[in-house]
Amino acid sequence: MAAVGSSSERAEFLQQLKPVCVPLSKLALRPTDTAAEANEILSLVESVDGLWAAQVSKNAQMLDGKLADYVFFPVAYLLRNRHLYPVRVLEAIIRLLKTLIQHGWKAKISRQLSQQLLVFLSLTLGGDASQQPTDESQPTRRREMPEETVIEGFRTLAALITAAESSPVASSSSPPPPSAAPSDEQDQTIPALGQSVTVMLDAVTGAATLSIQLEALACVQVAFTAVRDNSVLAQFLPGTVSSLTKLLSPPLQNRTQKRVLVKCLAVLKLVLINVLGDMKVRGLLRQTVKGAAPEPPQDADVAAKANDTEDVNFRVDLTAAWLKATTAQVKIALSSVLKLRTHEANDVQSALSRLCIGLLDECHSSLADCHSILVESAMMLDDEESSSSRLETSLRDLAGVYPEIAECTKLALYNWITSLPRSMQSNDERVKQLAIRNILRGSKLAADLQMDSSTLDDTLGDALRDSIAALIRNSKPSKVVDDGDVGEDSIISGSSAVISSRVEQVQAYSPVLFDLESQKTTRGEINALISNVGSSTQQTKLATAMLGYLGDSDGVDQIASYWLAFELLKSTYAHSSELDDLLDFGSLDEVKYQDAAFQELYEFSASVLSSHSESLDNADWRLKAIALEVTAFAASRLKAEFRPELIDVLYPVTTFLGSQVPQLRRHAITTLNILAVSCGYAGVSELIVDNADYMVNSVSLRLNTFDISPASTKVLTMMVRLTGPRLIPFMDDVVAAIFAALDNYHGYPVFVESLFSVLSEVVTQGVKSDMLLLEDTAATTVDHRKRKPESAGIPGTLDALDKRAKRIRKRREEDQEDDAGARRSYPKEAWGPDKSKAKSLLDSLEAANNGEEEEGQEQSSSEVEKPKPPNTPTYSLLTRVLSLTQHYLTSPTPTLRKSLLDLVATVSPALAPDENAFLPLVHKVWPVVISRLHDPEPFVAIAACRALAALCSAAGDFLASRFKTEWSDGLYKWFVNTQDEAAKARGGTAGGHTRGKGKAATGPTLPRQLALSSASNSNSNSDGASAILIPSRSLAAETGEAMPDAQQLMRGSLMSVIGSKPTPTPSMSLSLSSSPGAAALGRFAQASQIWDAAVGLLGAIVAHVRLDDDMFDDVLDLVADVVSQPQHGGVREALEAVNADAVWLAMYERGLAPWQPAPLASGGIAFAQMAPRA
Repeated sequence: MAAVGSSSERAEFLQQLKPVCVPLSKLALRPTDTAAEANEILSLVESVDGLWAAQVSKNAQMLDGKLADYVFFPVAYLLRNRHLYPVRVLEAIIRLLKTLIQHGWKAKISRQLSQQLLVFLSLTLGGDASQQPTDESQPTRRREMPEETVIEGFRTLAALITAAESSPVASSSSPPPPSAAPSDEQDQTIPALGQSVTVMLDAVTGAATLSIQLEALACVQVAFTAVRDNSVLAQFLPGTVSSLTKLLSPPLQNRTQKRVLVKCLAVLKLVLINVLGDMKVRGLLRQTVKGAAPEPPQDADVAAKANDTEDVNFRVDLTAAWLKATTAQVKIALSSVLKLRTHEANDVQSALSRLCIGLLDECHSSLADCHSILVESAMMLDDEESSSSRLETSLRDLAGVYPEIAECTKLALYNWITSLPRSMQSNDERVKQLAIRNILRGSKLAADLQMDSSTLDDTLGDALRDSIAALIRNSKPSKVVDDGDVGEDSIISGSSAVISSRVEQVQAYSPVLFDLESQKTTRGEINALISNVGSSTQQTKLATAMLGYLGDSDGVDQIASYWLAFELLKSTYAHSSELDDLLDFGSLDEVKYQDAAFQELYEFSASVLSSHSESLDNADWRLKAIALEVTAFAASRLKAEFRPELIDVLYPVTTFLGSQVPQLRRHAITTLNILAVSCGYAGVSELIVDNADYMVNSVSLRLNTFDISPASTKVLTMMVRLTGPRLIPFMDDVVAAIFAALDNYHGYPVFVESLFSVLSEVVTQGVKSDMLLLEDTAATTVDHRKRKPESAGIPGTLDALDKRAKRIRKRREEDQEDDAGARRSYPKEAWGPDKSKAKSLLDSLEAANNGEEEEGQEQSSSEVEKPKPPNTPTYSLLTRVLSLTQHYLTSPTPTLRKSLLDLVATVSPALAPDENAFLPLVHKVWPVVISRLHDPEPFVAIAACRALAALCSAAGDFLASRFKTEWSDGLYKWFVNTQDEAAKARGGTAGGHTRGKGKAATGPTLPRQLALSSASNSNSNSDGASAILIPSRSLAAETGEAMPDAQQLMRGSLMSVIGSKPTPTPSMSLSLSSSPGAAALGRFAQASQIWDAAVGLLGAIVAHVRLDDDMFDDVLDLVADVVSQPQHGGVREALEAVNADAVWLAMYERGLAPWQPAPLASGGIAFAQMAPRA
């Protein structure tokens, strides 16, 4: 029943094919070159292909060779006239052939048909002639096949080779017996197959698309898999290896996609193993071992016969000589292919690794000459992190089986180690990284294979040291962008800003060596190599050897040995664990050996740090940076046990905060943070305060021995900045040493400036102390600011009148008693109270005469005045510093003068509460401070204004007489000149100090009784009724003296104001010329900045110092033009606190105050109206 069902199904399928094959046969037997016929043929071929594919999906077992022959009959005629049809028809025919081969003929295809199809496909893929030329002289044109046609052709060719070589009838792959001669059919099949292989290889190397190359490679793979005759494969071997090597070698490998490279490597592995595998050439290998038999002599006839039959016999005689020559050529090819080990793609590296391992395993004996390059490449491509199956053979397995491979491994590692310094001199970072990575992988493999070699260990240490030194020499210095200038102030401010009071997160060190961004990967490879090079014991031995070079080397070699020793020891501590110590019974001795090596390293680091504080230190900054890292690492290991070591290292570490190298400053900051955290301190500030005695003692010893360097003063300044006021009480000896140094080196301005920078920082932090005031004294605030008189209202007025009446009544009663006593008889005893009551009586009489004694306060206190408590150490220290400034304010260095003036401004408010101690100091520094107003440097004059303002705020009325004296001696003239220069700089006019010009010309000031009102209407009527005159008494009427010229000018100005049109006078406005450059700067000019500082000083004088009326008028006349500006609002408040009406009048004169209507009063009193301005 099954056969009947199969026959019926077969008959049904045949009936489906007939309506298509019959018309196709008719068209194929009568070919015409017409487009319509070509389209019809294409349609019929596709229909046949569709019917065949549908049957394959339904029941492929029914299809056989007879049905395939039935379909192939018209196709054969189409192939004969293929040049008449378009490419689409040819592509459809090739697709149909593939289906017929795979599901029709299968493995029963005839030899003759397979040969014909091989020739057809080879010609089609290789470029078949499109048409026969009419003229023999014309070249044959070849048809260009599209990509889809070529891909279908290679797929069909692969199916044909598979079917032909699997056929017992058509197969020519089985080698003939030695005595049998090759048949003619076999001889014809081999050239056809060779032509096909040639077409495949041409497509591999010359195809323009990825798909064609992949299909061609798959076809080559099928050919070398299907053919079982080794002599035939040996004939194809040279061309195949040559083509694949060409594609896998530069320059084609750079343009080839990685998928093609991976496929090529897989095909090359298959080709070499199928032809040169140990199992394939085992007979030849035995001949090679025993010695090849001598070849029999050949006479001339035999040789001629051999030459005649050379074209007929296409097989290669497999002999020992052939094997030797072939392996030599394969080694050359592999040396080019193995350059792919530097390829960046992981897929390519994995495929190349499989090639090397496969050849070492399958062709171990035949390719013995290639062991060195194969083992070296396999080591370079060995990656433990890749997920490889345990069933796959690895290099470690082969090295354990074959001793010669293990020896090649050791030799390759030795060569890599010795060539490492030369590789480090390359300009290509990738070459350096590859060399380091190779040694790392080789070292791991040697460790896994337990290859203990003292030669390798010694060579590795020397190579690492020389390589690091070469890298340092060839590295370009990094361009570190600093936060600011390298001056002391910027260093201090930058360092103190980075170091916080509490350290929560410890920063990581920036790289000392190889710190460029391009060297980041190289640095990582070197660290990985150092961390994984051998066991902990081997690393300790290498570190000890590096320490031996420290004393005998210098410069770059010393830095390389130092850094390498530190990294090796750090790696040993990172790898050690409690479990290793528990299981390793010899670990105790190793730990002692390890600790001894690190102790030697730490001692060398401490000596490097100590040498930095010396004035003559020219060591490389990288050596110091490594020493800082070693110190921090030691502290992180010992934790709180490291605290005793702070006596020796804390001060040297802090000195690096003042280094001129930005990297060292950052390293010092990080080291201090690590020391603070490791030793259990909350922050760097607490670390330095708790060890302040050590640091202060170190600085004091250097100052006392006059071993003073910039590092000493800078570290002291930064130490004070970090610790704050808490360190000030411990610095008595240091400040005394600084005073002694100032006495001995006062002729050195730069040095004096550095010492005063320390004192300035001491003052800055000292004023923040909460223990600055006198001991056992409550905190008081000194405030000398003048305030407006407050009105007590009607109750206050009545109370004042009652007190006045009581004083008058009391005075009358005393007068009556005196009159009654005068009428009494002469007294019998002395008048007056006892001498013990004399002082109290005198005090009461003075209080009664002045009328200032309040009720309940007539009796004086009889208590004895208590002695003043002693000053705190901080207060005494600040007092000494302020007293010392008077001797150096005349220094020739402007920056020192400016810093000293800033110091005076800083310390004055802090010392003001104790007036008994502070006012004498003000008396001492007054002459030198006031003289700095005339300093040629503008910034010094500005600092002098600020210092005087601070003294005014702290001393108050104590400076009243001094300012009055200086005012008439030239201080007022200085203010006037400063105002004029500022007006010139701003490009304006200096008309705001009318009385100032008169004073500058005549000397004495104008009387306060002369009050002017310059508020006038420029557009007033001609009768002058809109103008007013404020009456005032004349000085001449009171004193009978002549009015000064300035007063006459002012009166003349007043008369001009009264008239309808003011008459301009030289005293009213002055036209000042200014240079274009100064006018362009405006308020940023130096003269403008000095004037702004002078206005601030005038405001401080008015706000805190008692002034007489003339001096107040002069100050008001100077600043009246600027008091309305927002930045000088404090000056206006100070002036209004003394005399608000005068301020309003001065501003109204200058048009700065608004017009106000006259007030209304009861009782019939009327006030004159002010003239409103236009």
